[in-house]
Amino acid sequence: MRARARPDGARGLAVAAVLVAAVCALPMIAVFLAAVSGGTETVAHLMQTVLGRYTVTTLALVLIVSAGTFAIGVGAAWLVTMTRFPGARLLEIALVLPLAFPAYVLAYAYTHVLDHPGIVQSALRDVTGWGPRDYWFPEIRSLGGAAAMLVLVLYPYVYLLARAAFLQQSGTTFLAARALGSSAWGAFFKVSLPLARPAIAGGVLLAVMETIADFGTVAYFGVQTFATGIYTAWFSLFDRVGAAQLALCLLSFALLLAMLERIQRGRAKYHDPARRPQAMPPAELKGWQAAAAMVACGVPVFFGAILPIVILVFMGVGSEQNLLSPRYLGFIRNSVTLAGVAAVLTVCAAVCVGFFQRLRPGRLAHGSAYVARLGYAVPGGVIAVGLLVPFAAFDNTLDAWLRSTFDISTGLLITGSIWLLVLAYMVRFLAAALGAYEGGQAMVHANMDAAARSLGQTPLGTLRRVHLPILAPSLLTALLIVFVDVMKELPATLIMRPFNYDTLAVQAYRLASDERLNGAAVPSLVIVAMGLLPVILICRQVGRQR
Repeated sequence: MRARARPDGARGLAVAAVLVAAVCALPMIAVFLAAVSGGTETVAHLMQTVLGRYTVTTLALVLIVSAGTFAIGVGAAWLVTMTRFPGARLLEIALVLPLAFPAYVLAYAYTHVLDHPGIVQSALRDVTGWGPRDYWFPEIRSLGGAAAMLVLVLYPYVYLLARAAFLQQSGTTFLAARALGSSAWGAFFKVSLPLARPAIAGGVLLAVMETIADFGTVAYFGVQTFATGIYTAWFSLFDRVGAAQLALCLLSFALLLAMLERIQRGRAKYHDPARRPQAMPPAELKGWQAAAAMVACGVPVFFGAILPIVILVFMGVGSEQNLLSPRYLGFIRNSVTLAGVAAVLTVCAAVCVGFFQRLRPGRLAHGSAYVARLGYAVPGGVIAVGLLVPFAAFDNTLDAWLRSTFDISTGLLITGSIWLLVLAYMVRFLAAALGAYEGGQAMVHANMDAAARSLGQTPLGTLRRVHLPILAPSLLTALLIVFVDVMKELPATLIMRPFNYDTLAVQAYRLASDERLNGAAVPSLVIVAMGLLPVILICRQVGRQR
């Protein structure tokens, strides 16, 4: 009699991976269906009123942030990698620090200093005796101000990828260009920059993704983009169809950027003909050149990390917010609970998708992984609308049926719970966890899998006893990244949080909206402190790469 095959868990793993991909695809499908089923009246009204303004403002913001992050990220990466000047090794690590700051926290800090009643303009009026109309001062609450805040916190994406690309380049081609008569800058523009183009383009596109997803900064500065339009349509105008159609516009733009990033990354190929790559010799800078390099690399660190921390500390000391009060302890507990649960769920989902792709490589596995990664391209507001529409319909249908059948009201079983919010976080940040997991998984040789299977281990046994112990550092990194991203996330939290369930990010946004900037500094400092955890890990990795 033929023995029954022992279940090895592969089928369950496949079901879990496909289910995760389906959950990630649900918001996009729901937004599309809600938008196209809403009729053309709302679309026509949006086109006549706000759609043009949202489009122009969003594109202008994207262009400014792209140019700013490219200039700062590439310039700083080149200087600390290819030159030597006093403080270069310290600045090489410090340039990552602004990554710990949400852009809206910088917006609160700099508004406190640069706004009309702020320290700078008040001191200017006191010294000169000018009145409010006697001078011109750049307006911080503007499109340019929002772009500056985003550039300061997003340039590390470009810096990290460009620096890694420059470190990996062989000096052979650069030295050949110099031997043929090119200056150092000429060789940089003709050789080094084109070779690093795929990495730089990837970093700029990541910054653009975060720009179109940003809500806190543009909402506080009064800049009307698609992100603010979705929130206004949903909460202020109670226009669900309008919110879905605006979300579809933003989703289409985000997916187009994701497709362009994948195309440029897939086509980029570079082959070094040298058998033994020659390291790029760093140039020693002296005199005014060294001073200029120190200023160029120090200014982003100063304005992106050091000065905001100083401002926030002074603001927080003068506020009446007490972190040890029961109210604030509740905010911290809510934030940590949401971030912890979301981080664990997201990393588990990443393990399911990543290990299934390794175990059964094929169209189903690769398709599931591709769909799971799309979440990073979908702004939090779009995910919120995409999940609320179908689950609210389900809750209302179930409640109506139970009322008519059993005279029982269930209310909002799913829509009003934190679990739907956690699901939104998983969709949004699964790509980051999956990237960290796959980076560690590449260190596990295929022979280890074969040896484990030859010793009688099932696929799940191999995962539990071989992969997970080896991948513990990568999984810890993924947990920290998702944890901090959830702590900083604002638009999805604002739209989907249960009633009277506020987080530190929501409290900071609420106080800033009420112009209580001193109070907003306290939860903002806690968010920044949490954000420093993964940044410290990244800094340690940066320090070890040479």
